[in-house]
Amino acid sequence: MGSIILQPQLEILASKIPSCMQRDQHRLKRRLQRLTKGNSSHNLDRLTQAIEDSRLWREQRQNQLPKPAFEQSLPVVERREEIGTAIRNHQVVILCGETGSGKTTQLPKICLELGRGVAGMIGHTQPRRIAARTVANRIAKELNSDMGQIVGYKVRFHDQVGPSTYIKLMTDGILLAETQGDRFLDQYDTLIIDEAHERSLNIDFLLGYLKQLLPKRPDLKVIITSATIDTERFSQHFSQAPIIEISGRTYPVEIRYRPLCGEQATQERNLSEGILDAVDQLSRLGPGDILVFLPGEREIRETAEALRKHHPPHTEILPLYARLSSAEQNRVFKPHSGRRIVLATNVAETSLTVPGIHYVVDPGLARLSRYSVRSKVQRLPIEKISQSSANQRAGRCGRIATGVCIRLYSEEDFLDRPEFTDPEILRTNLASVILQMKSLQLGAVEDFPFLDPPLPKMINDGLRLLAELGAIDKTHNLTPIGQRLTQLPIDPRIGRMVLAGGEFHCLREILIIASALSIQDPRERPLDAQQAADEAHSRFQDERSDFLSYLKLWEDLQRQWGRLSQNKLRAYCREHFLSYLRLREWRDIHQQLKLLATQLGFRPNQVAAEYEAIHRALLTGLLGNIAAKSEKNHYLGARNIKLQIFPGSALFKKSPKWIMAAELVETSQLYARCTSKIEPEWLEPLALHLVKRSYFDPHWEKRPAQVIAYERITLYGLTVIPKRRIHYGPIHPEEAREIFIREALVNGDYDTQAPFFRHNQKLVAEIEELEHKSRRRDVLIDEQSLYQFYEERLPAGIYNGTGFKQWRQQAEKKNPRLLFLSREELMRHDAKEITGTRFPDQITVKGFPLTLSYHFEPGHPADGVTLTVPLAVLNQLEANRFQWLVPGLLKEKIICLIKALPKSLRRNFVPVPDFAEACMRALSPAQGPLLDKLARHLQIMTGVPLSATCWQEIELPRHLQMNFRLVDEKDKELATGRDLTILQQQWASKAQRSFRGWDNNELTREGITQWDFGELPEQIELERQGLKLKGYPALQDTGTAVSLVIMDSAETAQELTCLGLRRLFMLVLTQQIKYLRKNLPGIQKMCLHYTGLPAMPWGGNTPSQSSCESLKDALIQGVIDRTFILDRPPIRNKQAFMARKEKGCAELMATANKLCHLVEEILAEYHEAAKQLKGNLPLVWLTSIRDMKEQLAHLVYHGFINQTPPAWLSHLPRYLKGIRLRLAKLQANPHRDQQRQAEITPLWQAYEKRMAIQHQENGPSPALETYRWLLEEYRISLFAQELGTKHPVSPKRLAAQWQEV
Repeated sequence: MGSIILQPQLEILASKIPSCMQRDQHRLKRRLQRLTKGNSSHNLDRLTQAIEDSRLWREQRQNQLPKPAFEQSLPVVERREEIGTAIRNHQVVILCGETGSGKTTQLPKICLELGRGVAGMIGHTQPRRIAARTVANRIAKELNSDMGQIVGYKVRFHDQVGPSTYIKLMTDGILLAETQGDRFLDQYDTLIIDEAHERSLNIDFLLGYLKQLLPKRPDLKVIITSATIDTERFSQHFSQAPIIEISGRTYPVEIRYRPLCGEQATQERNLSEGILDAVDQLSRLGPGDILVFLPGEREIRETAEALRKHHPPHTEILPLYARLSSAEQNRVFKPHSGRRIVLATNVAETSLTVPGIHYVVDPGLARLSRYSVRSKVQRLPIEKISQSSANQRAGRCGRIATGVCIRLYSEEDFLDRPEFTDPEILRTNLASVILQMKSLQLGAVEDFPFLDPPLPKMINDGLRLLAELGAIDKTHNLTPIGQRLTQLPIDPRIGRMVLAGGEFHCLREILIIASALSIQDPRERPLDAQQAADEAHSRFQDERSDFLSYLKLWEDLQRQWGRLSQNKLRAYCREHFLSYLRLREWRDIHQQLKLLATQLGFRPNQVAAEYEAIHRALLTGLLGNIAAKSEKNHYLGARNIKLQIFPGSALFKKSPKWIMAAELVETSQLYARCTSKIEPEWLEPLALHLVKRSYFDPHWEKRPAQVIAYERITLYGLTVIPKRRIHYGPIHPEEAREIFIREALVNGDYDTQAPFFRHNQKLVAEIEELEHKSRRRDVLIDEQSLYQFYEERLPAGIYNGTGFKQWRQQAEKKNPRLLFLSREELMRHDAKEITGTRFPDQITVKGFPLTLSYHFEPGHPADGVTLTVPLAVLNQLEANRFQWLVPGLLKEKIICLIKALPKSLRRNFVPVPDFAEACMRALSPAQGPLLDKLARHLQIMTGVPLSATCWQEIELPRHLQMNFRLVDEKDKELATGRDLTILQQQWASKAQRSFRGWDNNELTREGITQWDFGELPEQIELERQGLKLKGYPALQDTGTAVSLVIMDSAETAQELTCLGLRRLFMLVLTQQIKYLRKNLPGIQKMCLHYTGLPAMPWGGNTPSQSSCESLKDALIQGVIDRTFILDRPPIRNKQAFMARKEKGCAELMATANKLCHLVEEILAEYHEAAKQLKGNLPLVWLTSIRDMKEQLAHLVYHGFINQTPPAWLSHLPRYLKGIRLRLAKLQANPHRDQQRQAEITPLWQAYEKRMAIQHQENGPSPALETYRWLLEEYRISLFAQELGTKHPVSPKRLAAQWQEV
């Protein structure tokens, strides 16, 4: 009811709102709408007052509207009525005015004259801040107003606009930023978009935005101005808006084409030569400054150097490019005398007007920023400029007088070039544009009315960058991070760093770095003082990070700002090569970012942040700018791009393994600028939404009871984490479940006490043992059947030990035997033939049981039957017993042996299986060696002569040879092998020591000097841990006494006892030995010969006493052996010992005489032979002489008396005579001697090799000793047949003996 009463008043208020300020109208309309729904006289009064205040302010602005004055000579002013009419009658007007037409300063005044600027300001955009300030000052001066009154300006972090401002100059970026808070741009009633020909990203976005806005703001007037522009396209974009073209105040410009190369070129020239020629030509035309356009700083430096060397004095050469300090840039505007040559980049095309230019040299090149979608790099390639840019350059010399422009390319080349330069939107990353569009809810980028719609790949690339920053989700909607980024008027990458700075508690440092990255580097590097600048800047460098150099510079400046006046600070900056203006801009941006961060809820940290925190925050915005070192000074970047660190970086010589860069710029090559060292492990947490994960080598691990795989993490193709262990189950549950079942349950690689598991594994082991014994794989069901058993019972999602245990405990409550296997389920057939008799688990050898195990795996070292042998038992085993293997394999072995016979023999034993079966029934291990018994039985069966030697050369399959596994007391494996004899030779001494650990202390004694220990039994029985062994008591010589010990073999015990008895006889016959030592026959002569003998050939102990004394010892030992021990029954008790003593004393001297005469003869023969082998002998004899000397050294040496077996010692004189006979025959026929030596040499070398092995183990075997002396007999048969041999000897007999070895 109240709203009805108010209705007339509300209608009156609604009619007044259109006469309010434009910026207030929308807000007042909404308040009015809310009021219609309520009933409050108080709210009505407030709204009425607000409307009146706004109307009054508009009226006041109308009354105070300035009356501009115009300079009639300007081309724009001459046509102001036409321009005014177009503005009055059309919402959009396009004004194409040449340089000098006055469009920039006069258009806002024309709009004032039309009454614009009352309801809202006249907004006037410029591409650059300096232009916005300069134009604002110029218009304010023309309107006789102070800055901030009628005319104001707003650039980043500087706002000089007041409530009474009519004309507002600003950068196009500022206007674009204002759309965030003023979507309808209600604070303006007129907008002038100046310099639109530059087609910057901001300008194109504004033009598209205005295209959408104009239908919603019919009162808004838009004027688009440009020096050179594609007017028709602009007109079409704004629904056929009218076009007004105005000429400028310019003079004619003569264009001369002087190409560097090609058909029209007078000669081939490079760029520097072409410029020098052009400058010379222009200098001859008259006075005036010359403007030379060049692509970049490097070309400017090179050309400046060339000009200084070439051009006459009184010519000033000045560079001009954006990175120069303001002071250096301002030099081009100062008065001068003489000629000036300005070398400039394309900054001099439109941004800056260089005064006094009469001539232009245009190489037709520029370094243009282009973004590569493929490599994600902002490139700066040198390209040919467009026709419009070429015309702009030419126009630079027609502003004050007639000019001349020399183009260093042909006219055809000019005409082939594009008419206009590609707009920035087609060659830059669109992330910031897309972000702003998302914030303003302007719809899809593809549908936005851009003048030149960007390519889909450019749009997608911008979206990818926003996704990299976490600003949009998979549906391209803004995330919370993206919404925050829209509130920061900076590059999205830098904005992301700021957000991360708050998150990682390093906001103070990040704000400093982020604001520094938003401006041009404040460190200056003048061309004429580069080294001094580098030295001044070096104190700010950090060897780990270029970013930290900004922090050091900031801290230094903060100190200076607090203590220096403005003038002194400027001087400080000049001294340290710093730009004061850029530093002030840095400080302003920092303050603004700090304010914005505070509004977002962040607070700068009070404690200095660590290196890692700072660089992790920076990484959030630079994830696409990482690189890993690939080779010296070269890096592989994201998406497989190759780059280098920029030489000016503090990291250039350090070359860390991983880096990130603030930017990647391609000039002559791709450089990473402003870099820092990073650690790859920082990347994954920051790029969880970007990294790619691959998994390899999934496998079961018993200890954690999980399926483990390795994870490789890459970011943009770079391997961040090459190999990391992970639990594979949650990632691929199905595959992990299969691996768990196969490895843990089927293969049994699982640590659990579950009853089903122990039961099943025991059953499987039993059945596998049957397979190993029978050497068949058809008893146990295959793994797939076992897998199927478990797979049918386990539910999905069970893939590790923990989950399985939890499920099993619940499932077994219902069915306790759910997972139990039965023998029938596991076996394919019953395997009745595999019995304990045929395949025993142990065999008894010499009274002690030894364990047998079976393994069926051809090629495996343990394939076949393995006998486990305790080390202590080793020396007591005999190899012959184990030729029989086990009954279950004996038939196969016999069949194999018969089939291995030569065909002439094999054909007599057909069918082989029948003969093998018959032999098996007739033979047993107790009968002796298998080969001997098998040969004899086959001979009995067929009458065909056969012997064991028939099988000497064959090699049986490994599973038909017993495998021996040697273990110590703790069952630790020491060695394995198929040849028991070799194992015994290698381990005999250690086996003996192990056996002695079984000694019974009651049977062992030390320090025995007479027989007072009772009986010396031949063998005894020892027992330990239930195992019984045979021991063999022996007497061991210890030098001054005898010990009673237990040995593990009868042979060893016998050898030791012989030496022990010798010592015991010497101890009880002291007087007799003393007499004998003094009365040895011929001892003096023998001592003379013995002194010159060589050492024992196999490294025996060197006697500590003189040669004569050691000879006496050897003779006495030999006499004792021959008198009491050799060729006599063994002594087992005291009675036998004493009887042998009494009887031998009477024979002692006779034996001594006999031995001494033999030794005397040997030494005499040796002496004679050795003498004959010395002297000057023919070289052709050298090989034979060397062989005879070697033979001599192995026959007679220190210790030969007791080292040579007594049976062979008596033959040494004959062998020595043989050497002399050979030497005598050598003179007559050395060739024949060499032939016969060739027969003996390989046999002797084989003996030496085997002897070296056995000597290191337990001494030569009896078989090897026999072979050695048969070789001496063979030498006699070759070289001294007339002396005769002890036994028949031939190569065949030697080969047979070698088989025994």
